[in-house]
Amino acid sequence: MKNSIIVLSCLITGILLGHLMPENIVSLCTNLPHWLLYLLILQVGLNLGANTDLSSVLHSLKPSDLLFPLFTIAGTLLFTAMASLLLDSWSARDCMAVGSGFAYYSLSSVLIVQLKEASIGVDMASQLGAIALLANMMREMFAIMGIPFYSRFGKLAPVSVAGITSMDVCLPAITRYAGKDMIPIAIVHGLILEISVPLLVTSLCN
Repeated sequence: MKNSIIVLSCLITGILLGHLMPENIVSLCTNLPHWLLYLLILQVGLNLGANTDLSSVLHSLKPSDLLFPLFTIAGTLLFTAMASLLLDSWSARDCMAVGSGFAYYSLSSVLIVQLKEASIGVDMASQLGAIALLANMMREMFAIMGIPFYSRFGKLAPVSVAGITSMDVCLPAITRYAGKDMIPIAIVHGLILEISVPLLVTSLCN
């Protein structure tokens, strides 16, 4: 929750600074999102490579456990596509791209802006990126606050709702309310979703 509030505060601060800064300074920052995007993708690789427990986690899993993240992906894409029926401004692919962040708000929002600005313009791409940022932040916050409730529907429910955060931010709460036996599944679930974010967002935005 604390991290989400910090990120939201940074977003609001950035909006205010962007509005108040002179245009010549803003123009110098046009290439900054590209470099931030490269750094975020590098971070994904570093996280995967630095996980020393990955091999032991994988050996403790059953083959059927590896299918679980696919159900999280399918369910998220289905319901975000349905959301486009209520939103006239955005297509089903746009809504699915937003949902494909799986609570990884930093990477997905930057990717969407970069990939969509050529087709729909900078303003509309920025709007969609802001929606992705807020939607994925809300997913993380709802997961953190609601894990005790979701666990009533089964051990896998809080893991699925948490998205990528099942392997880090939400893992202590998942362990507490769903049991320690869910740790390997939660970690692999988060890893597979983390890998899928750039692939899904890129394919849906192109």
